[in-house]
Amino acid sequence: MEQVSTMKRLRPDDLKQSLTNRIRSVNGHVKGIGRMVEEDAYCIDIIHQIQAVKAALDKVSLLILDDHMHHCVTDAIQKGDIGESERVLDELRDVFEALTKV
Repeated sequence: MEQVSTMKRLRPDDLKQSLTNRIRSVNGHVKGIGRMVEEDAYCIDIIHQIQAVKAALDKVSLLILDDHMHHCVTDAIQKGDIGESERVLDELRDVFEALTKV
């Protein structure tokens, strides 16, 4: 797992609430998958639930990435700080590079 940054991004309340709701839903689905395993549910049914969780997490990731591009990246570039601009662009490249290694 990668090192976690100490940087913060204050998100608008509506975005924060949407993300929180989606993550709570994912958490509920993961717990449901655990119950399915404990109750010996059919293999394919479990896999379908896992795929649904992965899709939901991908949506959360996309929402956060969109927020990052429209705020963190844009702010860094508009401020004219070359070092910070390069840093946030490198972060984006690293995220997309990691996605291609799946």
